[in-house]
Amino acid sequence: MDSPTHAPRQLGLTSATALVVATMVGTGIFTTSGLLLADLREPWAVMVVWVVGAVFAALGALCYGALSRAIPESGGEYLFVSRTIHPSIGSVVGWVTLPAGFAAPVAASAYAFGAYVAEWLPSWHPQLPGTLLILAFSALHATSVRRGAWTQNAGVILNLTLIVAFIALALPRSDLPPATIEAAFQAAPFSVYAVSLTWVSYSFFGWNSAAYIGGEVVNPVRNLPRAMLLGTGVVALLYLGMNAAFLGSAPAADLAGKVEIGRVAARFLGGESAAEIVTVLVVFVLTTSVSSFVMAGPRVYAKMAEDGYMPGWMKPAAGRPPAMSIWVQSVLALVILWTATFDGLLTYIGFTLSFANAATIVGLIVLRRAKGAEVRVPGWPWVPCAFLAIWSVMAVLTFRDRPVESMTGVATLVIGLVFWRIGVRARQT
Repeated sequence: MDSPTHAPRQLGLTSATALVVATMVGTGIFTTSGLLLADLREPWAVMVVWVVGAVFAALGALCYGALSRAIPESGGEYLFVSRTIHPSIGSVVGWVTLPAGFAAPVAASAYAFGAYVAEWLPSWHPQLPGTLLILAFSALHATSVRRGAWTQNAGVILNLTLIVAFIALALPRSDLPPATIEAAFQAAPFSVYAVSLTWVSYSFFGWNSAAYIGGEVVNPVRNLPRAMLLGTGVVALLYLGMNAAFLGSAPAADLAGKVEIGRVAARFLGGESAAEIVTVLVVFVLTTSVSSFVMAGPRVYAKMAEDGYMPGWMKPAAGRPPAMSIWVQSVLALVILWTATFDGLLTYIGFTLSFANAATIVGLIVLRRAKGAEVRVPGWPWVPCAFLAIWSVMAVLTFRDRPVESMTGVATLVIGLVFWRIGVRARQT
């Protein structure tokens, strides 16, 4: 039975899958490949990193699906880790999702939104359109779960239609240069691939987002795993199609380092009118991405507030969305939007969130060893072990090559532990 403070279960498989897709399809696909190309220098090397990122996300979705069947409640990594390892680690993981898991991605999507509409609003500061976007969706999701879900679903359907149409029109006109797998892997040092995978993993983050609203999903044991796997598969196909279109649209030198790679690629494929059409597409996608993060993240903070690890005023009223948590996340997102650089933001998000994902997978292993076959894990034990192996290589090499952003991520983890200790002491007094 749901706790009285939980919103009623009113989100079906379609809404849960739409949330996964909307959370995944956002900033990364329309910005990351230009930055990757600047480092890897070879279009096929960029494609290889996206394929590995898709495999990494699929492994994670399988593991989180198993956890969602065992613990079908809202709270995401915080809930899973608290139940399987220890509340202290769960609290740290939950804290990480506030700045790195949701506020920073909201800021990144809003930043990209401003970059793409800059040519339409030349007199505006680039961060200003993103600010208005964050405030609008915070107000929407703070007032109604169902209205927010309807808006989300409609936006995802529109986005998918536009993306598929773009791929269908652009792929026949693009021309990826021929290359061998050997040449793709020799394009840059291995450590550069690790950092690149950190960026790509950020683009795939969202495969786990249905877990954050588990307490509001109808038949969660069935629908949560399906939503994560279905959403991940759809997005992986879209990402590979979009990258093939982008990278085959123009010489690598003209795309490398461009945050607005979608607009640049479209301009080469069809002139200024095509660039305008793609900008409209990206604006719709980024709008839905911001909406999805504003919808999902505050459920984690509300759950932590219920457990006493965040202020009590962040708990939602009975049957209502977590309005105060939504506004706390939005204020933090606005601070990040106006202070961070874009590539540093991508590295920080990817590196820091990977720790939360890894801790959750470790929790799955602990739960499986404790309860045996009662906890069904596809591909046990190879799937969770493969996820952790990829994560370990990515984390170590990213820390070596991008120490500033990595240390910021470590500091976020330490601050989370401090907040847990404060919460414990407050509960004991």
